[in-house]
Amino acid sequence: MSHLIRIVGIGFFVLLTASLAGQEKSVRPGINKPFEDPDLPKFIDTFEKNGREIYDYRKEIVEACKLKPGIAVADIGAGTGLLTRMFSPVVGDKGKVYAVDIAQKFLDHVKKTCEEKGIKNVVTVRCTEASVELPANSIDIAFICDTYHHFEFPYKTMASIHKALKSGGQVILIDFHRIKGESTDWVMNHVRAGQEVFAKEIEDSGFKQVEEKNFMKQSYFLRFEKVERKKEDKAR
Repeated sequence: MSHLIRIVGIGFFVLLTASLAGQEKSVRPGINKPFEDPDLPKFIDTFEKNGREIYDYRKEIVEACKLKPGIAVADIGAGTGLLTRMFSPVVGDKGKVYAVDIAQKFLDHVKKTCEEKGIKNVVTVRCTEASVELPANSIDIAFICDTYHHFEFPYKTMASIHKALKSGGQVILIDFHRIKGESTDWVMNHVRAGQEVFAKEIEDSGFKQVEEKNFMKQSYFLRFEKVERKKEDKAR
């Protein structure tokens, strides 16, 4: 059995190394250009209004995340901070919420709104196109909502998330159903792949899927757990 586990561990290491090596080119060049200098009022109106499924189901999403007091959660692609601010009271004063985004304007807005509301457990982090820029073993949950399809280098970004997660840490993924003949033209043109592809990429990055929820119509909710590499694999 130990021999089999070692083979599986080596297989994961080889697969992840090969995936990272194949990530020299963006899988979706230009998709993040609007966030180089985002129109903040426009995005606030887009992200925080009735009719956007994530906004309409925001309370259900927070409940489904099953956050606990004292944990550290990273809101990857925090945007205008809607869910960052909702996570804050759930994890409590002893917990921490990292608002991670590529757009400094968004981060400045998150910081400002948190200060206005007296929220003190939110830390803003500016990520890059290939890394979430979080310290190793710093978070319990990485929350990725309507953001994974913006990852230009998904394997590199997921590797940085894997490193940032503590042992037994989890990834929560919410993204659009992309089904030919059912999804809107906007989704078909904007989102590069569907649930199976994104889930496979995350699993190939060192995670196992442990949960799926279907309480939304346009989007899916998946939970993954971090798979630890064996010590002998880390040394290679």
